[in-house]
Amino acid sequence: MGMLTDKVALVTGGRGGIGRAICSRFAREGAIVYAADLTEGGSLAGPTGDSSFVKLDVTSEEDAKATMARVAQECGKLDILVNAAGIEIEKTIEETSLADWNRIFSINVTGTFLSSKYALPLLRKSGGGSIINFGSYDGFIADPGLAAYCATKGAVHALTKAMACDHGPEGIRVNAICPGYVDTPMLKNFFRDVGDIETLDAAVRNVHPLRRYGTPDDVANLVNWLASDEARYASGQLWVLDGGLTAQVQQMRL
Repeated sequence: MGMLTDKVALVTGGRGGIGRAICSRFAREGAIVYAADLTEGGSLAGPTGDSSFVKLDVTSEEDAKATMARVAQECGKLDILVNAAGIEIEKTIEETSLADWNRIFSINVTGTFLSSKYALPLLRKSGGGSIINFGSYDGFIADPGLAAYCATKGAVHALTKAMACDHGPEGIRVNAICPGYVDTPMLKNFFRDVGDIETLDAAVRNVHPLRRYGTPDDVANLVNWLASDEARYASGQLWVLDGGLTAQVQQMRL
């Protein structure tokens, strides 16, 4: 038996790089998994467990209601919600339009709010559960040219703590994972405008104490633990997963 046998899990952004790895891990651990995203984009990996795609625009309240209604009809409960849907905008505030600002907040913050809001009745039906949000180390410190993104992640961090306080008495745990550099299409997009990508890639790896980026599976491992009963005392925390990047004073590497 896996760590999540008979648990019901829904992962927003479930067809993205990290979201897909989470869905695959949950399935291998025996969970019934709903991968919620805008497009299906292929099949889920994983030798065990049931996996289903559900189309979800996280900015839509009606989509959030419909998604949870489907889970309720098919399973009658929800044990795990992972809010992994998110985008990045690579601009300073001067370069960021109001439309850019509203779009990234609607996906990264409002999407987390809506999915969580309408998941709560189903989490109560399971007798409690685990909500895992996605913050970022950029919610603590900032990379240049990511002003709106940093703002959204700071908001997710604060929302995570507030939700943990409000719903802890119901047995609902809420945590956020705060990744650093993870080898995903989003990271490649971050490097796309640089002429010598290989040199930059090596330089960025070199500032990590572990001398590597994370992988989607590294993130999925932590998500899996936070979703499981082994983490029953873990709530209201911001779990930084960055290969030691933010543990050091960068100036000491000059």
